Amino acid sequence: MMERVPVPASTDIPSPESLADTFYVYDVEETDDGVRYYGEPLAEKDSVVQQLGPLFREHGYRVQLNYDTGEYVLEATERSTSIDGVPWTNVVLFLATVTATLLAGSRWYGIDVTASPTAALGAWPFALSVIGVLAVHEFGHYLFSRYHDVQATLPYFIPLPFNAIGTLGAVIRMKDNIPSRRSLFDIGVAGPLAGIAATVVVAVIGVTLPPIQAPEGSLVGQIELGYPLLIQGIATLLGEPLRYGPGQMVNPVVVGAWVGAFVTFLNLIPVGQLDGAHVVRALVGDRISRVQQAVPLLLFGLAGYLVAFEGGRSASIWVLWGFLTLIFSRAGSAKPLDESSVSRSRQAVAALTLVLGLLCFTPIPFSLTP
Repeated sequence: MMERVPVPASTDIPSPESLADTFYVYDVEETDDGVRYYGEPLAEKDSVVQQLGPLFREHGYRVQLNYDTGEYVLEATERSTSIDGVPWTNVVLFLATVTATLLAGSRWYGIDVTASPTAALGAWPFALSVIGVLAVHEFGHYLFSRYHDVQATLPYFIPLPFNAIGTLGAVIRMKDNIPSRRSLFDIGVAGPLAGIAATVVVAVIGVTLPPIQAPEGSLVGQIELGYPLLIQGIATLLGEPLRYGPGQMVNPVVVGAWVGAFVTFLNLIPVGQLDGAHVVRALVGDRISRVQQAVPLLLFGLAGYLVAFEGGRSASIWVLWGFLTLIFSRAGSAKPLDESSVSRSRQAVAALTLVLGLLCFTPIPFSLTP
């Protein structure tokens, strides 16, 4: 551990005296990227960061309160919204996800990559549709994080080479104090709305493309997708089918639209750090805890309904997500520094997002045909 020293007077950080009404400081330690104040909270521990966060943001720092080896530590870290150097982790994960989605797309198109690995490039429309909707979703978050001067990472794509879509999605991390409910709402809602817009574009393109020969003897050939109302409505408006005769299936680009809709709905579940939780937290404040308690019950109830009336199709998906939401809710939700209520216009956007989210829902996302 570094030796604790007084903070030089020239250092552009809040002085211990400026914290005196909220946090009594008895020692200070400089670090490579900030400073640690050792002391005792003089206010409710949950409110210390809310009270001091704006002061630290003015000086270019984010702050968090920890309890370390028997002491309370107010840890201030320099914040920056710029990107320093090449984000190699993001680049490598993105390229790995491109490869994984090309391989997954090869299964949908019936391309034999064992005979010619480069033949996987022929699955580029599928890979582009899947990665496209995920990227648009995450960059919606990222751009509004930058707009509200909140430090966030670039998207981390998650490759999964051996599943039917080649990925588990993508995430960004907000590494900052959230200034207000307004900024939390904007950042949270931007991803789903951008993702839905991308999903509509991909669906419009996908349903107008010709069907393909269903791959024989492969797992994807046995998958029957359950299309949400959003995709069903687009197909109906364009007069295009989503089901074909024996031996044929929709163009795999439609599967990319299905991914966009499914991911959007899951992200709008209001628990933990999911987008839906950010939106609901911005709307109702700490009352989100009641919402989070109800979510697992609803998902387990949906699973029970599917077992009782639908032969158990997709029930395991909602049981899994029921347990995941229990875990996510324990992680807590984002807590903005300014708890002022959001405007009526944002409440209207929230209502629209709810409707669009429900249009992305289907109780049986997929099932396996005999």
